[in-house]
Amino acid sequence: MTSIANELRSITEEFFVKLDAISEGDFSYKALPNKWSKKEILGHLIDSAQNNIRRFICGQYETTPSTIVYNQDFWFLANGYQKGDSKEIITLWKLLNLRICDVLAIMPTENHSKTSNNGSDHTIKWLAEDYLRHLKHHLNQIIAGSFN
Repeated sequence: MTSIANELRSITEEFFVKLDAISEGDFSYKALPNKWSKKEILGHLIDSAQNNIRRFICGQYETTPSTIVYNQDFWFLANGYQKGDSKEIITLWKLLNLRICDVLAIMPTENHSKTSNNGSDHTIKWLAEDYLRHLKHHLNQIIAGSFN
């Protein structure tokens, strides 16, 4: 998990600076009413971080993994990121990801293969790898060409 944590930390530090450099107009711009702005995409990544950090921690101690389902549409509406302060949203994204880095980095090796449930049982290691893939996908939507 150390390599995942290190990669996530590097991406987080790099993109914190890049995200902070995006103008407010560009960060909040919605091409269509039903499409997410860059700010809302980052908000979605915050929601994902919050749900996944719980999976990474609970999966280590629960003998029968509880189902931690992320209802994306409800979280999107409940958080209203489009109306939020951009600097706070960017900072929250950074802090949550750095916390995930620390959780993954100190996780005992024997817990990597324990399972957590996001609708299906997966190992914590698989969920961490999937979280990183998901993060890169959406950061590519915010800043095109960031990852191939």
